[in-house]
Amino acid sequence: MTEMVFQVEDDPDGGLTARAVGESIFVEADSVEELHRQIRDAVICHFGTPGDRPKVIRLHFVRDEVITL
Repeated sequence: MTEMVFQVEDDPDGGLTARAVGESIFVEADSVEELHRQIRDAVICHFGTPGDRPKVIRLHFVRDEVITL
């Protein structure tokens, strides 16, 4: 595996959530910096062998915006 994608969303209770696409990895954080740390730790934990880990982790931010008229 060379790349892994996480879908990142704003948590309604505050902070951010991230879910890996195609793997059972889910993390929560209060800031983007903390999210980066949480994702790195979760990926290292999920893939025990360094050779099995992705080389790149891509974050796909999904945001809902509302425009009122």
